[in-house]
Amino acid sequence: MPLDSWVSGIPPLVRRVRAALCLCLLALAALVTALPAEAAGVPVVSNLRIGNHPDKVRIVLDVDQRVDFSIFLLPDPYRVVLDVPEVSFRLPESAGSRAVGPISGWRYGQFRPGTSRVVIDAGSPVQVKSAFVLPPSGDQQYRLVIDLAAASREVFLEESDASIQRHVALGAPRVSPPPAAPAPLPKSDDRMTIVIDAGHGGVDPGAIGENGVYEKNIVLAAAKDLKAALEETGRYKAVLTRENDSFIRLRERIAIARRVDADLFVSLHADSIKDASLRGLSVYTLSENASDKEAEALAASENKADIVAGIDLSQQEQEVTNILIDLAQRRTMNYSARLAGYVVKEMERETKLLGRPHRFAGFAVLKAPDVPSVLVELGFLSNREDNRRLNDPAFRRKVAAGLTRAIDRYFQGVQSAFR
Repeated sequence: MPLDSWVSGIPPLVRRVRAALCLCLLALAALVTALPAEAAGVPVVSNLRIGNHPDKVRIVLDVDQRVDFSIFLLPDPYRVVLDVPEVSFRLPESAGSRAVGPISGWRYGQFRPGTSRVVIDAGSPVQVKSAFVLPPSGDQQYRLVIDLAAASREVFLEESDASIQRHVALGAPRVSPPPAAPAPLPKSDDRMTIVIDAGHGGVDPGAIGENGVYEKNIVLAAAKDLKAALEETGRYKAVLTRENDSFIRLRERIAIARRVDADLFVSLHADSIKDASLRGLSVYTLSENASDKEAEALAASENKADIVAGIDLSQQEQEVTNILIDLAQRRTMNYSARLAGYVVKEMERETKLLGRPHRFAGFAVLKAPDVPSVLVELGFLSNREDNRRLNDPAFRRKVAAGLTRAIDRYFQGVQSAFR
């Protein structure tokens, strides 16, 4: 499909998705608030079995009552998450966590009052081939069956996006109509807004190359090249967090992205280390541990207005706030990981990549709960070849072209996911 065709449908699409997310989160808030106290006589899960077959891995839960269930996928690390109404786990010792085929282990327990959760850890991407409940037969109880098959990372991320949407939306029909959510700020045109963050600046020079070049100057030049490349397509509005040699606080960089209703946040950096032989580009997204800590900090914040998708959480209970922020942040992390994958694929055409080019860290600029964000380390100023290239305007334009293609592919994928 020509880029001009699909891009015209993206902005309304993204706004519909955001609006739906707002309503679903509000509905979920009402649902969680209304959760009853622990009831007696909850279903009992008496066994959990995992079998490895040539074309699949089968997971079976034996339950004494029929239960509804919801399944969603989370990346980095790969996980299959099963939520069921609150149950009592009474598993034999033989059902302990262990590696089976692509499955590296599992864990289970009460997620919150009214909901129990099983998390299946996978060492490689998988997809859900089928999931169903078998009725009792002979001496067998109800059996909740999930069949998993090997998949590519791209397929895993696509299924993850779709499954999280379904999971969040499950709460909507079960509660009263949600209160009206604040309308998002209107965009001035139909272009997607990309915030480009040139790292460091002002009194903070960042890394220093062997020839005395400052990281802050290299990444500002690269940010301006990327802005030009994006805007030249006519599909994007690019906003720089800084346009000169000025110092911008880390939290302010995130605030800029949220003020302009950013669709993506791309932070540019260049590293320097003692090992002068190390070179190559890498891309970072938020690690799971950093996400958990950030969600906890945001949930404890006194200013809870507009933390997630335009929703004022100031009147919500702490537990509700925690859940809503966690759901929003997990979804954002999925989109960030997808963008990082496209960056790796496109940039390997333009420059050398660092080993394991997609990495995870707790960088502050990656912690916006509702703006997909990546941090791109363009190379090492401590390496002579990387240093030479990053100081070359022609090479920086090649990097900008590669990042622009990655962003194009990202939005094409978003459109495909929501058709």
